[in-house]
Amino acid sequence: MVIKYRYMRNKILKTDDDITLTILRVTLGIVLLGHGLQKAFGWFAGFGWANTIHYFTDTAGIPAWLGGFVIIIETLGAVMLIIGFAGRVNASFMIAVMIGAFFVDHIYNGFFMNWLGNQKGEGYEFDLLFIAMAVVLVIKGSGKFSVDRLLTKQ
Repeated sequence: MVIKYRYMRNKILKTDDDITLTILRVTLGIVLLGHGLQKAFGWFAGFGWANTIHYFTDTAGIPAWLGGFVIIIETLGAVMLIIGFAGRVNASFMIAVMIGAFFVDHIYNGFFMNWLGNQKGEGYEFDLLFIAMAVVLVIKGSGKFSVDRLLTKQ
C-alpha cells in the first residue's frame, strides 16, 4: 500500500528543476488569484461571494455548489499553484474552469477581449491562452522552487 501511494504521489507531484515552469506557474496563479479575490471577497471591483453565486445561478444557470467550487479553485487553487503544491491537479481544475467560462460566457462575444468596452462582454482569447499555459503545467509539473519539487526531490 505504501509503495502504491508513493508511486502515485511521485507521478502527480514529480517535476524537474525548470525555472521557466516556475515563471509560468506563478504568473498563471497570480492572474487567476486576482479573479478569485474579486469573486470571493469583492476585491478589485469584484462582486463578492454572494453576488457571484447569484450571477452563476440566476444568469449563467450554474448550480450554486459548482459556482462555489469555481470560486475556491480561483482563490485557494491559485494560491496552491503559486507555491507549487499539487500543480498538475490545480492546473487541471483551472482548465476545467476556463473551459466552462469559454462555453458559458465568452464564446458568444467573439475572439477578442473587450479592451475598448464596445462589445457585450469578454471574448475567448484569454481563455485559450490560459488553457494552453495550464496544459503545459499539467504535462511538465510545477518546476523549480515548488512544494512539489521539495516533496519529490531524491
